[in-house]
Amino acid sequence: MSRYFNFKILNNASEYYSFLRKERNNVKNIRQYETPILYQPNLIDRVNLKTTTHMWAVGDRYYKLAQQYYGDPTLWWIIAWYNGRPTEVDVLPGDVLTIPIESDQILTMLGVA
Repeated sequence: MSRYFNFKILNNASEYYSFLRKERNNVKNIRQYETPILYQPNLIDRVNLKTTTHMWAVGDRYYKLAQQYYGDPTLWWIIAWYNGRPTEVDVLPGDVLTIPIESDQILTMLGVA
């Protein structure tokens, strides 16, 4: 399931994006997802989550970890978000990541499920 599952698709005809419409053969509007606003779990929320740890190694990828722990590689962003490391470049071999175990629980907590 995509993290944008519950978000509307907007037709953006804003003047701010006129340069994009021009680059795209003068289309009238640009379709995009509304911006998700994620809830930031507090300490109590985080304590109540079941987690495990993973030591980052050469060859690791967020999507591989998401497949391993959630059975869905598209949920890679949960691991990145939870650890405050938006891209794999931000993780070095030997770094320990905390991985929330139950993807449904974290998606509900963030307000995207």
